[in-house]
Amino acid sequence: MANSREFYWRRLHSLLGVIPVGIFLIQHLIVNHYATRGEESFNNAAHVMEGLPFRLILEIFIIFVPLYFHAIYGVYIAFTSRNNPRQYGTFRNWMFIMQRVTGVFTLIFVTWHIWETRIAAALGAKVNFGMMESILADPFMLAFYIAGVVSTTFHFANGLWSFLVTWGVTISPSSQRISTYVTLGIFLALTTIGIRAILAFV
Repeated sequence: MANSREFYWRRLHSLLGVIPVGIFLIQHLIVNHYATRGEESFNNAAHVMEGLPFRLILEIFIIFVPLYFHAIYGVYIAFTSRNNPRQYGTFRNWMFIMQRVTGVFTLIFVTWHIWETRIAAALGAKVNFGMMESILADPFMLAFYIAGVVSTTFHFANGLWSFLVTWGVTISPSSQRISTYVTLGIFLALTTIGIRAILAFV
């Protein structure tokens, strides 16, 4: 019975990492990328997101609840999984370990980012180009945000590979090999978008 429950919890954890959390990540990176077109372009894109109807409900039930369920259960998985990189030093085993490491770091980064932006906005601050420019003027925060974006995009892309296996989409070794290349491409594309957006604020 306990094994059956864990099976379904892991399935839910996997699903939420892609839908809706992964979709929100892509949308968030695209909005941030408007910064490469200048301050006005970014502020306009951010204003559209702020003006969405039922925004608070959407944020709570479509973003924050799925995000923190995925994150907290992911931390549980990270600290209860057995990692044997020396005994099983395969590429996928290292990806398994990196998935857990980036999951913990991504949780720290995303929580800090929410505190600096969404919570600050709830307390009256303006989430705009100037806010991000001020945050990233600190070299430590700049490095932290770059590391955070790389960690987040890796965790999503590698998690997408696991999602395809978990849900029976890629079963054969050849299909898993193809999905490795596809998810690597997704990682590189999203990382490029994210870092370009960060550097646009500097």
